[in-house]
Amino acid sequence: MLKKLSMAALAALSLSAGGALAAGDAGHIHDVDFSFEGPFGKFDQNQLQRGLQVYTEVCSACHGMRYVPLRTLADEGGPHLPEDQVRAYAAQFDIYDAELDEDRPRKPTDHFPESGLESAPDLSLMAKARAGFSGPYGTGINQLVKGMGGPEYIASILTGYTGEEKEEAGTTFYENTAFPGGWIAMAPPLYGEDVEYADGHSTSLHHEAEDVSAFLMWAAEPKMMARKQAGLTGVLFLVVLSTLLYLTNKKLWAPIKGKKLDL
Repeated sequence: MLKKLSMAALAALSLSAGGALAAGDAGHIHDVDFSFEGPFGKFDQNQLQRGLQVYTEVCSACHGMRYVPLRTLADEGGPHLPEDQVRAYAAQFDIYDAELDEDRPRKPTDHFPESGLESAPDLSLMAKARAGFSGPYGTGINQLVKGMGGPEYIASILTGYTGEEKEEAGTTFYENTAFPGGWIAMAPPLYGEDVEYADGHSTSLHHEAEDVSAFLMWAAEPKMMARKQAGLTGVLFLVVLSTLLYLTNKKLWAPIKGKKLDL
């Protein structure tokens, strides 16, 4: 059963139109030590499964992921759910079938549902579409050291609510230290203890936020582990090739370099 947000939260989210508010100072994005960061990092399968649960029970009430096939939940490097669990999960959502001219339960070959609200942004690529780190002074050094910071941006938004509210032109805004300008029209979607993890992991606010942020990073780049492995293989190949070329060059030129040339 999906956990529904309050009507006030839904209205606020629709007015946010994907989080676009008046321009202001950049919000504070805190760094998170995600397991998938770095050239040798990889997704934590248990964390992805917890993030899927947070998305399903909380976020999916408004936000969809229409570009993500449900079958990828069984892929290695991702949540890696058993095939029967993927089928059962997919069947929770209905989809209109033009051939049957009626709704039917989704199959693993279908995609996640679209957003429940027209103005609610799709989360399929959100972790790649947002940059949490930049600068200093436009140099991008922070991105080189910390990465783009998309998952950190999401986690910071989810944990950045201060509890302060204000109303302008009939719209309620919520103070958020991570959102540019400091005020956002989306009500806090997470409060902590929103779900109950089967593995007994902590359901504090920052743990839930980090789990769903990691899951959204996987959704945006499900082949990250394969890409890193291919990159590492390529680097090792180039190192071996460079070594062989260097030794070959030394052997070919050794007789010539050892002679003195008469001028």
